[in-house]
Amino acid sequence: MAWFRRKGSKSDESLHKHEAAAGAAGTAVVTKSEWKPPSEKLLEVREVERIFHVGSRELHVLKGINMELGWKQLVMLRGRSGSGKTTLLNLIGGLDTPTRGEIYFQNQPFHEWNDDQRTAVRRKEIGFIFQSYALLPLLSAYENVELSLRMAGTPRSDWDKRIKHCLELVGLGKRMHHRPYELSGGEQQRVAIAKAIAHRPKLILADEPTAELDSQMGAQVMRVFRDIIETENITICMTTHDPTIMEVADHVYQMVDGKFVS
Repeated sequence: MAWFRRKGSKSDESLHKHEAAAGAAGTAVVTKSEWKPPSEKLLEVREVERIFHVGSRELHVLKGINMELGWKQLVMLRGRSGSGKTTLLNLIGGLDTPTRGEIYFQNQPFHEWNDDQRTAVRRKEIGFIFQSYALLPLLSAYENVELSLRMAGTPRSDWDKRIKHCLELVGLGKRMHHRPYELSGGEQQRVAIAKAIAHRPKLILADEPTAELDSQMGAQVMRVFRDIIETENITICMTTHDPTIMEVADHVYQMVDGKFVS
């Protein structure tokens, strides 16, 4: 696709501008070459099954899933509706627990933790992007991103600089005081991205983030994803059934009936 270039892309340009600005201000910056992942794997899923009970029946939604998420990757879970990809995303994010199997987040047994422990991790380490944007309609883009920092317990003194940085990173620096109904679908999704990265998570989980967008807006969102992976040192795992965006991924897991297939 003509809109995506992995080398010499806008992500490199934005990073260089960020480094130059920080250097001029006398602030230490971690560059791409200097940044080191704190562990070999960000997340690992081992033989995970998820069974739901529907009346007297057992519904096997996930059937022995194994996968890994590395650092600074864009990973896609591709499959039709009902294939189990959203269920897997919920397990990875700690919104649900597996019936069988293990999930390790930064080498910690996520599957063994209670609700309070998983909630604490989500507030600090994980960001979510939803198909329906999940923005509060009476709040501006700026205020929606601010809400994320409030919930994460970020010091108030850091809010303004971080909010503006995140909105500028997704190309909405001049639209930050607009409310969702004053923004296009693509702009609303970019606000949702800024909101998800504001508290500096290590992992972003996105459920069908381009499903409500046309191909051009979807391409813009994927370009933003590549930018923030480089500048924020974030891994993104997303679900999709759109074959037109596959080539931007570092890895694609194809799901059929609760299993990964080649």
